[in-house]
Amino acid sequence: MAFTMALLVIAAAVTLLLGVVGIYGVMSYIVTQRTGEIGVRLALGESPGAIAVAIVRQGGLVTLTGLALGLGAALAGGRLIQALLYDVSPRDPVVLAVPTAVLLAVALLACWVPARRASKLSPIEALRADM
Repeated sequence: MAFTMALLVIAAAVTLLLGVVGIYGVMSYIVTQRTGEIGVRLALGESPGAIAVAIVRQGGLVTLTGLALGLGAALAGGRLIQALLYDVSPRDPVVLAVPTAVLLAVALLACWVPARRASKLSPIEALRADM
């Protein structure tokens, strides 16, 4: 039983790591593609904080959509694994809420890193990079 739990924890940790790397990679790519736009916004006087918030908001909306779909699939698929669960309901709110909160926090952190980098861009360098 302990070996099975250890394998499940390792699988969950690897899955979380892959998800975070994926989200970070996509957000970094989006920020790189929008460097010219970010430079124009900075040159026109938009605050770096507003740019960072916009980028995190974009990643957060995608993350929330994925979490909603994942929770729906977890609730629908809970009956399939009910025989494997001991002393836990497949619809236990704590079991569903804790991983959801952890994934949301880690995903927002993965979005925040590229957003912070974008907010520190120099408008001149960003506009030159676009040429």
